[in-house]
Amino acid sequence: MSNVYTVGQVNAYIRNMFAQDFLLHDLTVRGEVSNYKDHPSGHLYFSLKDQDAVLSVVMFSGNRTRGLKTRLRDGQKVLIRGSVSIYEAAGRYQMYAKEITDDGEGELYRKFLELKARLEEMGMFDPAYKKPIPKYAMTVGVVTASSGAALHDIMQISARRNPYVQLILSPATVQGEYAAESIVEAIERLDRLHPDVMIVGRGGGSQEDLWVFNDERVARAIFDADTPVISAVGHEVDFTIADFVADHRAPTPSAAAELAVFDAELYLNGLMEAEKRMTFQLERKVEQIRSRLSAEKLRLTMNHPKARLEKNAERLKRLSEALVRDVREAIRVKENRLSLLSERLNGRSPLLKLMHGYGYIAKDESPVRHVSDVSAGDTLKLTISDGQIDAEVLYTEAFTGGQE
Repeated sequence: MSNVYTVGQVNAYIRNMFAQDFLLHDLTVRGEVSNYKDHPSGHLYFSLKDQDAVLSVVMFSGNRTRGLKTRLRDGQKVLIRGSVSIYEAAGRYQMYAKEITDDGEGELYRKFLELKARLEEMGMFDPAYKKPIPKYAMTVGVVTASSGAALHDIMQISARRNPYVQLILSPATVQGEYAAESIVEAIERLDRLHPDVMIVGRGGGSQEDLWVFNDERVARAIFDADTPVISAVGHEVDFTIADFVADHRAPTPSAAAELAVFDAELYLNGLMEAEKRMTFQLERKVEQIRSRLSAEKLRLTMNHPKARLEKNAERLKRLSEALVRDVREAIRVKENRLSLLSERLNGRSPLLKLMHGYGYIAKDESPVRHVSDVSAGDTLKLTISDGQIDAEVLYTEAFTGGQE
């Protein structure tokens, strides 16, 4: 078969045709930014559109440094100077931007700012109206498309974090002509079921895809709901009116599920730790009460009249015993002294002397002390240990110088 070409040959041929068109080498295009992506590599990717068509645009990081003259956002009107060529690997043509300047705000962005300013002036963004998100919600309502990635992410995260939490889906169309009415009805329907918290949102998309969440009717339905509402629209960089009026904004549906569904394992671990702390505190309290009770019981026992009497009786007993000991000691001392004195007295006793052969001599009842006290023929009375003897003096003889 003749004239058969590869895909690469066809795309290369088309690229060569683009290269031969000098108009496409350097031109400036006006349009509105849509589906803007700032890649981690530094390259910028977005669509440039008007009411008639859409053109893919890329600005490489090397041109960004010196050619980007404004901060890009969806809905922004810009002027782009660059070239148009084909990206052979994907088989699509796109504009390669060298310079981007602001050309005024896009119509959608202008409407967004007008509605935001009006609702803010009405107080619908006031923190005073924000309801707290329950920490331990057991029923979580979800307003989103029944077949979208947002619902899948929410279900997956909810099952992982806490399979005991009930999810209640109130399906809604989240894009298109009748999306606003569908979302409002879904919010009101779910609010009548009184879940603990409600997630309202969808996955990412272009500004046009997310625009329904900038609708005033949706904003009022969120504001009027009795249930706390978490908005979860698009990606982290996407902001809508629903985010400002909701009670809490989550950057993504997955983040909303993380916030709304509490972690069962952490909760149970917390309960066990709390139980341990309470048991320890209770045991400590009981021990303190027991110690105080024992102290009070001891004090009461010590202050009881019977205890006082027993204490006084014991004291009296000790005093009596001490007194007896003192008396006994005094008696012992006296007895020792008496014995000593008795020994001394016995040593001087005439009777004792008499018992050793001595006697008591008296004349006319007067003691005879000297030989001269008697004369021969006198009658004397001798007292000895066992009686008296009457004797007559026959003669007297004095020792050493005595007389008859």
